[in-house]
Amino acid sequence: MIGVKLITVGTLKEEYWRSAAAEYQKRLSALCRFEEVQLKEEKLSDRPSDAEIRTALDKEADRILAQIPPRAYAVAMCVEGKQLSSEELAEKLENVAETHGEICLIIGSSYGLSERVKSACGLRLSVSKLTFPHQLMRVLLLEAIYRGFQINKGTQYHK
Repeated sequence: MIGVKLITVGTLKEEYWRSAAAEYQKRLSALCRFEEVQLKEEKLSDRPSDAEIRTALDKEADRILAQIPPRAYAVAMCVEGKQLSSEELAEKLENVAETHGEICLIIGSSYGLSERVKSACGLRLSVSKLTFPHQLMRVLLLEAIYRGFQINKGTQYHK
């Protein structure tokens, strides 16, 4: 059974996001070894400079990189990433299960991810060219992963 590790920076603040994420995590637990690690977001001033943002992302990068399992296929969620269809994501999950046994997906803070994290990943992935709040992005990614597993099982979930 493939391992799926989700590393996120920041927490889900509203109950409705936590409930939605919990539902998909419950569903995924029947299909994979699912683990989520929530890391602390660096505090920034109200109007942070580029240098302050880079420093914060660098500190977050240290914590993120320490959480990526050595054999896992790491995926950076970022706006410049490649967009996959649901079927392509399902195929990626299947390939990773055979070659690595574990996939690690990383969602950064509202300022994104350090280039060090992106460079350490085998894939840069974007869900959409549209901008979404990070809390919604987490739920969207969980649903996309769940859908990928359902496609691979041949269920009617993906119509």
